[in-house]
Amino acid sequence: MTSPLTKLTSTKPSGCSHLCAVRFILLTLPLSSTSSRLTSLTMARGIRLKGNHRDYGYDSDKKNICMHGEYNYCNMKDLLGDGIFAVDGAKWQHQRKVASIDFSRRILRDYSTKTFKDNVEKLAVLISEAAITNTRIDIQDLLMKSTMDSIFQVAFGVELNCITASNREGREFAEAFDDASNLITWRYVDISWKIKKLLNIGCEAVLKKKIRIVDKFIYKMICSKIEQISKLQHDSELKRQDMLSRFLLESEKDPVNITPRYSRDIILSFMIAGKDTTAITLSWFIYMLCKNPHIEEKIAEEVMTATKEFGENASIREFSEKMTDEIINSMHYLHASLTETLRLYPGIPLDPKICFSDDTLPDGFNVRKGDMVAYMPYAMARMKFIWGKDAEVFWPERWLGDNGVFTPESPFKFPAFQAGPRICLGKEFAYRQMKIFAAVLVRFFKFKLGDEEKPVKYRTMLTLQIDHGLHIHAILRK
Repeated sequence: MTSPLTKLTSTKPSGCSHLCAVRFILLTLPLSSTSSRLTSLTMARGIRLKGNHRDYGYDSDKKNICMHGEYNYCNMKDLLGDGIFAVDGAKWQHQRKVASIDFSRRILRDYSTKTFKDNVEKLAVLISEAAITNTRIDIQDLLMKSTMDSIFQVAFGVELNCITASNREGREFAEAFDDASNLITWRYVDISWKIKKLLNIGCEAVLKKKIRIVDKFIYKMICSKIEQISKLQHDSELKRQDMLSRFLLESEKDPVNITPRYSRDIILSFMIAGKDTTAITLSWFIYMLCKNPHIEEKIAEEVMTATKEFGENASIREFSEKMTDEIINSMHYLHASLTETLRLYPGIPLDPKICFSDDTLPDGFNVRKGDMVAYMPYAMARMKFIWGKDAEVFWPERWLGDNGVFTPESPFKFPAFQAGPRICLGKEFAYRQMKIFAAVLVRFFKFKLGDEEKPVKYRTMLTLQIDHGLHIHAILRK
């Protein structure tokens, strides 16, 4: 197995060396091409490890060698608090355990599937109206709103309705949440953010206001949910449908540690995981269909074959409602196409960790406590020694066996969902949402770029968003 790991610091025991190194990289490279430049540097210098290093980052003897660390926690705690993406140790293990139980429960799978179908129907109706009037749309913006609605309903059991803009308070929350996420990211670049926070000026003053809006809305939802649960029958399944309800039921067993603030932190972390990355992947997926219309037609043919019993005149609602898990799972080429999109355009292009103790990597390279080590899924996807000569080509067939069945790769080769003890618990949850959305959209529409000549670039953030959105024309499929 081969995988690039970039050490972003020197081995000098300087407590702030990783800070300076990361900021230097981000400030000296053009923001619109950071991941591409890091990819070029990695391939040119051959910064990689060879060998099966699946235990790196979590070892039974050394325990937590490489984790989020105090530096990341300090940057993110104002928004994420003690959520799973900011903490380590006991709190991380507790949230991981509770979440793993949640994601394995049938009730969450059924509830989330119904939610995805309802929201893709609303999205498809809007796209249909744009197609009829030949109106250009920003599909990334619509997908962001739709996935926000989906994850919010699954997380809180509340309809936010961002996609229809019918809930003003919900719309303000969603905008504040997005703005706060972006502002938190810039703390990794802005060396003066702590001073700005202390003086309550600049972007830190804006961040404080945004978080206040987020908190007000979230705590209102928590109070409402507590009241709702108290009125339900003890054995009612409605108590356990959404994630917040189950965390609140858990808090009844441990009210000291699982406070409303802790519940807020947990849910916000899951929202970040379930909103941006899914919408971003679907946006890049539609972009790749625009650039590869023959692949779009192969996916459409597969979807129509799998759903031929629905009839040619099935409405959007009828189509989405009739899709069963069995039908969704039979779409191997669609699954391969989404996975190929994730390979080339991973939601998280670069994933840094902080070393908790001195260690020697499998190739003999030394890292010290406090060093930052990052692996780069975006770079790995473009390395010929990992994926072959066609590494930079969008080719879904690489994921299919001779019988046309999807064949997964090792998560250490394809780390879009991480690997080992920290592998993403919501992987199947994400695939189910993406496949439902993609199947409905490809069944009813063809897509064409709004401007074929304009290059599509990514925006440098923690996630790989398309810069300035993805503007397309939708054409009704006959």
